[in-house]
This record gives sequence, structure tokens and C-alpha cells, in this order.
Amino acid sequence: MTLVLITGATRGIGQAAAVQLARAGAELAVVGRDPERVKMVAGEAEAAGGGARVHQHVTDLSLMADVRVLAAEVLDRYERIDVLANNAGALFSTRHETAEGLERTFALNHLAPFLLTNLLRERLAGGRVATTASDAHTGGLLDLEDLQSESSYAAMRVYGTTKLCNILFTRELARRAPELRANCFHPGVVRTGFAKDEGGIWKLLTTLGAPFFRSPARGARSLAWLALSEEAGALSGEYVEDEKVRTPSAQAQDSSLAAALWERSAELAGLPAETAA
Repeated sequence: MTLVLITGATRGIGQAAAVQLARAGAELAVVGRDPERVKMVAGEAEAAGGGARVHQHVTDLSLMADVRVLAAEVLDRYERIDVLANNAGALFSTRHETAEGLERTFALNHLAPFLLTNLLRERLAGGRVATTASDAHTGGLLDLEDLQSESSYAAMRVYGTTKLCNILFTRELARRAPELRANCFHPGVVRTGFAKDEGGIWKLLTTLGAPFFRSPARGARSLAWLALSEEAGALSGEYVEDEKVRTPSAQAQDSSLAAALWERSAELAGLPAETAA
């Protein structure tokens, strides 16, 4: 039976994907920040009819210390991880540093999946890593000298840059870890609670645009496809949209930039060079 560990599983794409994966018979380990929502989604997944177990993990992935705690729990509990779905992410209207001194968009959207994947890499051998990226990466601009957005902060640009990081991370992971299959995807513009908690213009835009956005179930389809389909099992290092391989932006295809981002991310995450090699 396939075991899928999915982060950001309590809302939107992650919640819909958890139900789809469970219905397909996958054993799940759902990860979220809110204990009550983790419990609720686990119940939904169990009721989906696939018959497999659903495990629960509660953690705040914007903190690297918590990412390490999660990884330790996972390594202690599961002998194998067939699929790691790096889905957690958010857009924040203002710049804020976490208790660890990291800009929170970068910490949650890029550094957390980078660290978690590296910490679980041995257990993922022969498996798959699927990371939720976005077409918003085309509006990002990666400056390795300003990963923390200290010089300026614009919410959509910073968000787009972290999604660009997701694609570069996927590309470099596929190169460095040929023992697994690493891919990422654009889910489309999905009708979720994304950015509504930020209030103001973000709540207004997401509310007005909701009728024109995709359903979470449709947005989750590429994640489920990357996790379980035989066709996706032959892919690695690719960017997918609507279950088809697409070409991302020119910067997202820069192998030298991907390697440099990896090295800088390892340093920020506190990984020894040999672990992240």
C-alpha cells in the first residue's frame, strides 16, 4: 500500500488531495498547523472509502525547528515513505520574520519543503516528491543576495519568487537524488481560503474572484496524478500543469541558479554539506 505524507493538508488543495488519495486507497499522513482541522480532514479522508489508515501530524512548518520535529516523528513512525507531497504554502501581505529570523513566506513556501525533503531523503528512496508550485513563478525574481526580501517587499512578487524556488528546488533535487522521482505542478487559480486571512484587498480580491476560480478538487488532481499514476512515475525534474509537462520560465530552467539556491538553502536550513549533497 502506498504511503503519502502530505503537508498543508487542512485546507484547499491539500484537503481535496487528501480525500482523493484516500479514495484511491493510499495510506495517508496528513500534516497541518491546527489540531482540530487536522483531525477533521483525517476523518474526511477515512470516510472517503479507500479503507487505508490516515495518520495525523500537527506542526508549524514556518519554523525549521518544527520541521525537524516532524521529520523525527515521521522517521520514527514509518519504515518507508512512498510519496512526499510538499503542499503547504501561503501568501502574506506584509513582511514578517519568524522567531528564527527568517522571512516567513520564504521559510514556509521554500525552506520548509527543502529541509523536510532532505531530512526524509533516505526513507524516500524509490519514491516520489511532488511539490506545489505555481504559474505565479513567472512574476518572481530570485536574488540570492536577498532571499529574505530585506531590500523591498511586495506580496505577490515575493510569493512568486518562492514558487520559482519550488521549481528550481525540484530541478536540482531530481539531479542530486536520482533514486527518487521529483516533480512540481501548477494547480491553477483555485477557490480556497488562500490569502483571505490577510484581510483588506487580498480578502476582497479572493472573494470577488472566487466564482471564476477552479475548485480545490480540480486543483488537487495534478498532485494526486503525480503521487499515484504510472505515467507520472516516469517523470523527474518536471513542471506539470493539468497532468501535462509544461515549460516554466527561463529563470526556472537555470541549472546554475538551481545549484546555487540549493547551497544557500542548505546553509540557511542548517544542513551539513554532505547531507545536502
